[in-house]
Amino acid sequence: MTPVGSALVITAPGINCDAELAEAFSLAGARPVLETLQSLRRNPGRVDRHRWIGLPGGFSYGDDIAAGRVMAALMRRDLYPALAAAVRRGVPIIAPCNGFQIAIQCGLLPGPDDGQSWPETPAPPSVALRSNRSARFEDRWTSVEYPAESRCIWTRGLVGEGPSAVLPSAHGEGRFTTDEDTLAALEAGGRIAVRYAAGENFNGSLGAVAGICDASGLVLGLMPHPERYLHWNRHPQWTRLRDADMQGPPPGLAIFRNAVEHVAAGV
Repeated sequence: MTPVGSALVITAPGINCDAELAEAFSLAGARPVLETLQSLRRNPGRVDRHRWIGLPGGFSYGDDIAAGRVMAALMRRDLYPALAAAVRRGVPIIAPCNGFQIAIQCGLLPGPDDGQSWPETPAPPSVALRSNRSARFEDRWTSVEYPAESRCIWTRGLVGEGPSAVLPSAHGEGRFTTDEDTLAALEAGGRIAVRYAAGENFNGSLGAVAGICDASGLVLGLMPHPERYLHWNRHPQWTRLRDADMQGPPPGLAIFRNAVEHVAAGV
């Protein structure tokens, strides 16, 4: 597959899913480019070269203070304007796990309300990702659902049914929390992109929310790791799946293909 553009993968000390995120973009048809946060802070204009952006999972800066807090603070100060400008010009951004924690704290999510422009400076977070209900790190595969009314371009067309409708998660601070009014607004605006299926909400997230998007549908943050499910044989019970369950790309790869196709269609 000939790449239709480059995807920026922002990495930093402690990040451990940058290679997986790069592979996901590559398999979906984009050319991944890994850059350190430090180099981008020195030259934020480099963000403008890319058509997709990924904030990988891991333990950025050792998750000192709190998960993603240090990297988010650096991005709020030096990189937020470049990232907000990228969204304004139509660049899809994905932020799994630690990336989701960073995206919330640096002001990328939930983002401005529908019809409002991106502010020049980041707004205070209106949602948070707190410690899991179990108060410990959880590493497991869970069944998920993709609300049909979601405006997220990354999850468009995905169906949360059958034994293949799962994603892997690995985090200690993934419990989605907010106030009831904000949750209602996110739901009404089609900004809930991924939910844990019934009985699978292991971290205690409000509304079983596993991922949200901004009002444009371009910015997706989620606690599961789609970049770890790019091949059917990554499924924990893949040898027991029927051929009918493995038609088309795995859900993780489908998410990245959606974003690549979205940009390619607008060329």
